[in-house]
Parts: sequence; structure tokens; C-alpha cells
Amino acid sequence: MTNAENNKNRLNFLDEARGLAVLCMIFYHAFYICGYFFEWDEAAKLFDFFMPVQPFFAGIFIFICGISCTLSESNLKRGLILLGVAAGFTLVTALLLPALGFVGTEIYFGILHLLAVSVLIYALFEKKLESFSPFTGILLCAVLYAFTSGIGEGELGYGSLIKFTLPESLYEHDFLMPIGIYSPSFYSADYFPIFPHIFIFLSGAFAGRYYLYKGYPEWCYQKRIPFFSFLGKKSLIIYVVHMPVIFAVAYAIKFIINMF
Repeated sequence: MTNAENNKNRLNFLDEARGLAVLCMIFYHAFYICGYFFEWDEAAKLFDFFMPVQPFFAGIFIFICGISCTLSESNLKRGLILLGVAAGFTLVTALLLPALGFVGTEIYFGILHLLAVSVLIYALFEKKLESFSPFTGILLCAVLYAFTSGIGEGELGYGSLIKFTLPESLYEHDFLMPIGIYSPSFYSADYFPIFPHIFIFLSGAFAGRYYLYKGYPEWCYQKRIPFFSFLGKKSLIIYVVHMPVIFAVAYAIKFIINMF
């Protein structure tokens, strides 16, 4: 929670937008877990149906995190806390859950890892980023997002206009997977590499700086949907607990069904 968000002029719209993204994430993960771990066909169909819109809601979450960095005076602390939680997620999903028989749960660099690294980068280079005007920064982020969007397929550039093919040897191992370079055998149940996603985050940071100086519109402070606002305020806690809760509820339901 940031200092600016704790006062009476809280930007409720950011909480509500973040809360909507969190709610979509909960349903998306619930469909995935129920469909592919507990083999419920309807859940699997819903997961496949909603898959095309998942990047949109994840992008909202990442963008808002960038905005929030401009409202905080403790980004280094926030980044380190996020990094610690993300590391805990990797330990649980890559070691504990497989030991309990849940295969395919591994999260090596998910959205929480991305946000942690992005916040730390912002904290370390905040002064340099402030040398760019918000409009220049957003434009540059758009250009770089497009340039790096094909890194997973071994390319940088802009389609057939400008294309740089990366060495195949880079894709024989997974140690570069945080930046989007990984082998064909790599798997992460939740995967958001630094490139190109960090440019969504930085776009949010530049947008936040613009409104920080200009002033946010009045409608950003208005309360509309308290439930979404609550989810947005508790987003980190919800992210930590929602998957174990989903697993537990789905397991209990399956156990009860098998009794009859």
C-alpha cells in the first residue's frame, strides 16, 4: 500500500480496475486448475474460451502496477517484498506441489516475478526515467514492446520490415527464460518474461508521472464498486492465497463427489 493511496484522496478507480483484473485472474486460474488438474471438462472448455482475453486483463494489472510506482516512496522495499513472495511461489509450485502429485504446477517466472523485477528496475533507475517526458516515454515503450514481442520465437524487430534473428544456441537452455529466451522443453504454468512485458509496466509508470504532475481527473477518486475496490486493495494477499484455496475447494468437491 502506498503513502499516497492511504490518504483521503485515494485513487479508487485504480483499486477497482486492479480488483476487476484480480477477479478475472481468480476465475481464469480456477478454470485451469479444475479443468486440467481435476479433469472437469466444462472448466477446461471455459478456460479455453477465456484464454484470448487473458493477456488484456494481465496487461491492465501490469500497467496499474507501473502507475502505482509513481505514487509510492518505497519502491525498493515493495520490489524486494514482491521478489520474496515470488520466490516462495516458485518453491511451492516447483517443489512442494509436484511432491504431492500435482504435475504441471511449476511457476518459474510468473506475473509476480515480472512485477517484482519491474518495480526494482524502476526504483533503481527512477531518476533516469524522469529525464524522459511522459509522452516520449510511452511512445518509446510502444516501439520497444513491438520490437521485443517476438523474442520467444527467436526474433526481434517489426515483422517483415525489420527482423533480427537471434542465435539458435541461446534457445538450447533455460537460464535466460526471465527475459523471454527459453528451450523448447521449458514450461511454466504462469509465464510473463521481462521482455516485452516490462514496457507495459513502464508505460504505466510514464502515464502515472503525467497525471501526478497534471492532476488526476475527479472521476478517478469516486467510489463505484466497493467489491472491486476491496479486491484491488488486497491484490497481493489474494494472489498468494487464491490458488491454494482453489486447489483445496476443488479437491474437497471431488472427494465429496467420489463418495457417492
